[in-house]
Amino acid sequence: MTSVADRFRRLFVVFTTAAGVCSGMLQVGHAQIMPDELAPTFYKQVRPALAPPIEEQLLYAGLAYKSLQGSGLVSGSEYIVLVDRSASVQAIFIFWLEQGQPTIFIGASPVSTGRVGQFDHFETPTGVFEHSVDNPDFRAEGTKNALGIRGYGVKGMRVFDFGWQQATRGWGGGGLGTMRLQMHATDPDLLEAKLGTQQSKGCIRISASLNHWLDTFGIIEADYADAVNKGMHLPVAMPTPKVYGSGRFLIVIDSGRSTRPEWATPQFSPRNILNSSSNLLYFDNFR
Repeated sequence: MTSVADRFRRLFVVFTTAAGVCSGMLQVGHAQIMPDELAPTFYKQVRPALAPPIEEQLLYAGLAYKSLQGSGLVSGSEYIVLVDRSASVQAIFIFWLEQGQPTIFIGASPVSTGRVGQFDHFETPTGVFEHSVDNPDFRAEGTKNALGIRGYGVKGMRVFDFGWQQATRGWGGGGLGTMRLQMHATDPDLLEAKLGTQQSKGCIRISASLNHWLDTFGIIEADYADAVNKGMHLPVAMPTPKVYGSGRFLIVIDSGRSTRPEWATPQFSPRNILNSSSNLLYFDNFR
């Protein structure tokens, strides 16, 4: 039987080391970081992190392309953020997509999406959502609610806002309702350890380190960068993207998996992942 990897024309390992990439970043100064330099920064800085094998990387890249094509959108050369809301997965994936060129897997990390069965809790909607200045981001104030929980995480965390969306109610008779779809950090002391399980009211919860990484490198900042270049004043200052090809899209899917893959449970330290070549793989675009 032909293996998954054999079905693609090109599959090769990116040869690099953590020290080499870090020194390269110092040498480029203000130059934008290229996609093949970015994966080591993810696994050096983001905790917890996941290490899906190549077959899973291929699977989720294919689902990303399918979602984009189904929505009528075309990704040029840019990063995309993909979330699998399946209760058995609960993970986020970062990919570099470029038409006619190898797709690059950057990294993965556990998330928490909507937990149904409780009042005011929605099922996180699936689809392709544009990260746009039409729905301005903001930053967490770090304040605690009546239960002593910092819902957006510590002060300064980025809240990525994707606007009002139709979603399935997780209480009562179900049906569609309207919720504000956001991707944000969570309380690092009380809730971050629960990432990888359904916990939210419908938003996408991520770790503080992933929030900081996305914010620092500007992974899906294309519309914000365009707005700044046109002289638009943003209510909250945003960093200039450090990467070449900042993207625009958050994609949410449900793989429908009934069992939890081994890789979906954090079990690798950032150092172990960084030293494993299996996580730095190129593979051909799906056509």
